[in-house]
Amino acid sequence: MKKGNITFFCGLLLLAYSCSDRNEIRDGDLLFVAAEDYGLSSAINRVTQTALKTDYVHVAIIQVDADTIWVLDASPEEGTRKILLPDFRDEQESDIYRYRLKDEYTGSIKKGWALAEEMLGKPYNFSYVWNDSSHYCSEFIYRMFENDSIFELNPMTFLNPETGEFDDTWVAHYDSLGVAIPEGKPGCNPNGLAASDKLEFLGRFHF
Repeated sequence: MKKGNITFFCGLLLLAYSCSDRNEIRDGDLLFVAAEDYGLSSAINRVTQTALKTDYVHVAIIQVDADTIWVLDASPEEGTRKILLPDFRDEQESDIYRYRLKDEYTGSIKKGWALAEEMLGKPYNFSYVWNDSSHYCSEFIYRMFENDSIFELNPMTFLNPETGEFDDTWVAHYDSLGVAIPEGKPGCNPNGLAASDKLEFLGRFHF
């Protein structure tokens, strides 16, 4: 085989290996669900934009246990939970995108599972105000990796970026809870987590 052909063949092998490696489902892979164009989903996405301009409204994490693939997340309907990957996929009405911790941070995953187990079974945190008795989706993921500072907290905002006023959806949401809008309180969100430089974007998730 000529040298040029050998180089080309090796390149194809490397590309195939790389694609296979990226497509493989791994323990700790993060799933980000795209926002819908209505209701609270749209309101969350509107006020949590980053420079990357992603459009995510939910985040979950994959746990690989022998030949079983689980998804852990905080669901508005069920609270913090652990369900099978096919069941999680069937629930979603929009696209899912997958991210992975870069190699130098994967040691945080095993430590994170112990913290996740402690949070399972708690109700959903509809106020998004930090507490230990309930959790929302990105908070659940943040707390898993908090000890290794994988993600950051930032002041929350509920202001419509186009008007500078509180988004009507958020006003109605907090009126229904009977609490003040927690503008400026520390928090996190799926778009903010996806912007972490400690993550690698793997693309749309096909399962």
